[in-house]
Amino acid sequence: MEVIFQIAILVMSVVVHEVAHGFVANALGDPTARLAGRLTLNPLKHADPLGSLIVPFLLYITNAGFVFGWARPVPVNTYNLRGKYGELLVALAGPASNLALALVFGLLIRAGSETLPISFLHIAALVVLINIVLALFNLVPIPPLDGSKILFGLFPVKLREARETLERYGFFFTLIFIVFFWQFLTPLVGLLFALFTGLAF
Repeated sequence: MEVIFQIAILVMSVVVHEVAHGFVANALGDPTARLAGRLTLNPLKHADPLGSLIVPFLLYITNAGFVFGWARPVPVNTYNLRGKYGELLVALAGPASNLALALVFGLLIRAGSETLPISFLHIAALVVLINIVLALFNLVPIPPLDGSKILFGLFPVKLREARETLERYGFFFTLIFIVFFWQFLTPLVGLLFALFTGLAF
């Protein structure tokens, strides 16, 4: 039963993440996601069979120690975006939405630790943890993660050549990061979890 809750929370969290990208893009002048019908919380509109179901389930049953996944990215046409930092703001919206979810459910845990059912508190803690992990992972500055778009948005000219190289090999760099370097972010995950919920990680 727990794996079902974890996957459901993960799917809805990545949906919120993608919808946040679309809403900000629409607000900045790019209606691509809206016209494609992607500004909805209906998970079926965003589901990626591999990233939304198969990978999270395999990670769980193999005791990988974490459950991770993704949804289909919402389409964004950066040429339609207004302002110098349009792409940066669109990219930042995804991780920001996950941190906002983590904060809301963390505050619920703090406020209801003595009154709310243990089962709800457990689910709320999973929401906090999964959304912190999603936010931090997506802030890593490696394509296609949002952190790279934020970095390139800050230094568009200086990093033009580096961007082309990173985008070409981004998938492999991301795998290397997950295997060898994600462990170094674990203390930050624990710190934010404790800060948001008041609970030990």
